[in-house]
Amino acid sequence: MVDRHKVLERRRSPLARLQDELAGGSSAAVSLREIPFLAQIGLRAVPGSATSDGLADRLGGALPRQVGEVTTVRDGHQVLWLGPDEFLLIAPDEADGGPEPAALVTELSDALGNLPGQVVDLSANRTTLELKGARAQDVLDKSCRLDLDESAFPAGTAVATLLGSVAVILWRVDADTWRILPRSSFAVHVARWLLDGMREFA
Repeated sequence: MVDRHKVLERRRSPLARLQDELAGGSSAAVSLREIPFLAQIGLRAVPGSATSDGLADRLGGALPRQVGEVTTVRDGHQVLWLGPDEFLLIAPDEADGGPEPAALVTELSDALGNLPGQVVDLSANRTTLELKGARAQDVLDKSCRLDLDESAFPAGTAVATLLGSVAVILWRVDADTWRILPRSSFAVHVARWLLDGMREFA
């Protein structure tokens, strides 16, 4: 039988070797850190369909209905809108009391039964960077073409976009806190790109 504790202890995040760089490049004005190993479950369901309703019932909350919307479901887990029928469920790391991703996939797949739709574990696909501080938006403004003013991009908004030339999910958690989700293979590039943008605020 697999010892989950040993498995969790042996994990290495995409940015494990950059922890000193992240800390060294952070300041009171803006800080950068990795939040690794969040459970990330991809969901495909047509809004208003039996599939969508089945997932919502099992999640304990509705799926987002429009571009940029983030909804909160059971246990404080959150669902991000990625496309008209595509969503991303985010939950805490299993080591921090979150669900085991494989078990969550099984639970949600069971909720679908024979209905059309999809539930896929994408936890290893992306890591999460947290950019925080009064100057965080200024850093992002240098390399993101979206209007990130709080009137246009309020807290609780998440979209798929480009940061420089890299595809990411950009999520404004609150006024001064952002989560950036790049593919794991681009994590080092994105982290160093952000660190470069932070230099003037050090």
